[in-house]
Amino acid sequence: MSHFPAAVQRYLDKRVAKGPWTVTGAENRSFTGVVVIPSLAEGDSLFATLKSLEANPAQWRDSFLVLVVVNHGEQACIEEKQKNLRDLTRLVEYSAESTLPLAWIDAARPGLEIPSKQAGVGFVRKLGMDLALTCLNWQKEPLLVCLDADTLVEPNYLQTIVTHFQRSPLGAAVLPFRHQQAGDALQQAAIDRYELFMRSYVYGLRLAGSPYAFNSVGSAIACRAEAYVRCGGMNSRKAGEDFYFLQKLAKTDGVDLMAGTRVFPEPRVSSRVPFGTGRSMGRLLDGDTESVLFYPVAAFEVLSGWLLCVTQNLAADADLLFSRAEKLSAVLADYLVQIGWHATWPKLQKNHRTEEGRAEAFHSWFDGFRTLRLIHLLCDTGLSRGEPEEVLPDLFTWDGRNCPKNVPAMLEELRLCDQPSVTTSHHNRQV
Repeated sequence: MSHFPAAVQRYLDKRVAKGPWTVTGAENRSFTGVVVIPSLAEGDSLFATLKSLEANPAQWRDSFLVLVVVNHGEQACIEEKQKNLRDLTRLVEYSAESTLPLAWIDAARPGLEIPSKQAGVGFVRKLGMDLALTCLNWQKEPLLVCLDADTLVEPNYLQTIVTHFQRSPLGAAVLPFRHQQAGDALQQAAIDRYELFMRSYVYGLRLAGSPYAFNSVGSAIACRAEAYVRCGGMNSRKAGEDFYFLQKLAKTDGVDLMAGTRVFPEPRVSSRVPFGTGRSMGRLLDGDTESVLFYPVAAFEVLSGWLLCVTQNLAADADLLFSRAEKLSAVLADYLVQIGWHATWPKLQKNHRTEEGRAEAFHSWFDGFRTLRLIHLLCDTGLSRGEPEEVLPDLFTWDGRNCPKNVPAMLEELRLCDQPSVTTSHHNRQV
C-alpha cells in the first residue's frame, strides 16, 4: 500500500520527472511544505537567499524543507559547471551549520547533468517540485513554494504562506514582489520600466475583469501540493513556465493574491532565457526602450467588452455573441474565427448547463494565453503601444484615479495593487 493519496501516487507513477536525480541532505521526514530553489552557477546569491530564509522563526522554519536544485545542461560552459560544483561543496558545508532543514538535488556532476533538450528553468522547477512530493506530510494539506536563488524573503515569509492557505479556499497564490535596488541609476531605470510594464498589464487585465489578473513571477508562487498534482505539475518550458503553470492552476483550483509578505528578486541581466526580466533588462540597458512598450487602454477596453458580452449573455448563441464582438472590434472578430469560436461555444453551452459552470468553462477556454494574444493582435493591427507617460494616464483614469507623474511613482502606485481587495480567480473549487 502506498502512503500517498491515490492521485499523488498516479502522478508519481506517470508524470514525475524521470532521470537519475535524487534528494540529498536533510533527513527524510515529512514536511508541511517544501521551498524549491533552482540554482545555476549562483554562488553568493544562493547563500544570501538561504540566509534570508534562516531569518524566519524556528517554528515555521522547521516545518519547511528548503530544496535547492543545482543544475546545468550538458552544453553549459566550463565556468558555469565549475561554479555549480563549488556550490554543491558549499551546500554540504553550509547544511552542517544551518538552522534550515536543507536538501539539494545534484543535477550538475558528470552523469547527472540535464540533457540539452530538457535544460531550462521549467524542467528544473518541475524536477524539484516533483521530487519534493515524496518529502511531504500528506496528512496535513502540504504546500509547494517556488523561489529563486537570486531572491530574498522577509522573516514572516513562511508564516504568511501557511496562514494564507489556512484562510483561502483556492489552490494557489502569487506573492507580492519588488525587485531589489539596482547597482546604478541606468540599471534602476531599466528594472523600474520593466516591472511597471509587467504590473500595468496585470492592472489592465484587472480593470477589464479578466480572471487572469495576476503577476507571473517564478519566485513568487505558492500552491497546495494537491493542486500541483491536479493541474498536472510544472511544465518543462525554457521560459514562461511560471505563466503557463499559473494558468493551469487558475483553471483547476484558482489563484489568489497573497498579502503580508514580499519577495525581492535581483534585477539582473541574463541571456539564459529567450524572454522575461533578464533578457528585457539587457535590451533596455543597451538603449532599446522600444523592446518594452506599454499596452494602450483601448486594447483592455476591447477585452472588457468581450468578457462582459459573453458573461452577461451566457444563454445567447454563438452567432449573436459573434455579431456583438464584430461591433466591438474587427480584430477581435477575426481572432475568434481563428480560434474556433463558432464550434467551441455550442459545445461549452451543451456541456455546462448552469450559468456558473458555463462562465467558468468560457474563462478556461479564453485563458491567459488567448487573452495576451488578443492584446498583442490589437496592438499589431491599429492600436499602438507607447511610452508609459503617454499610455498609462488613460489606464489610471479608467479606474477613476489620478496618474502619478513619472515611472517610479507609477510603479509605487501599482505595487499597492499587490494588496488584494478581491479574489482574482473565477474559481472557488473545494478540494
